[in-house]
Amino acid sequence: MKNLSTAIYEKWEDFDSDTDIVPVLYKGEAPDGAQMPYVVFMVVSDVPEYPGGKTIERVLVQFSIFSAASSTTEIEDILTNLRALYDDCSLSITSNSLIYFIRGNMIPMRDEIETVSGATGVWHYAQEYEIEMVK
Repeated sequence: MKNLSTAIYEKWEDFDSDTDIVPVLYKGEAPDGAQMPYVVFMVVSDVPEYPGGKTIERVLVQFSIFSAASSTTEIEDILTNLRALYDDCSLSITSNSLIYFIRGNMIPMRDEIETVSGATGVWHYAQEYEIEMVK
């Protein structure tokens, strides 16, 4: 999985925004005190198959976008740019060949988080991608 994470980070370097917003990308979780907006990605599932002596992995990755803005404009701009970057993208994955990187479900949420100054509402959009790669 480290090779896939590295490829996702390398692709993130191409993040192109038509605004000044280029959020930081974290794996797993953002550190305490991270400034919003930011994006967290994680592997949700990894299912191997072994047809004809090959190893094929079907991986579900989720990108969670977080924004403390009062409206959804900021988070929707980030989502648009994330999709432009990763929809049907190509990745250079060490020791693997990418077969596909396809967008799946997107779930918009309004979360409440605790901060030093108390509870506050944040936007949280979770965008899933299904990835298939062969070793």
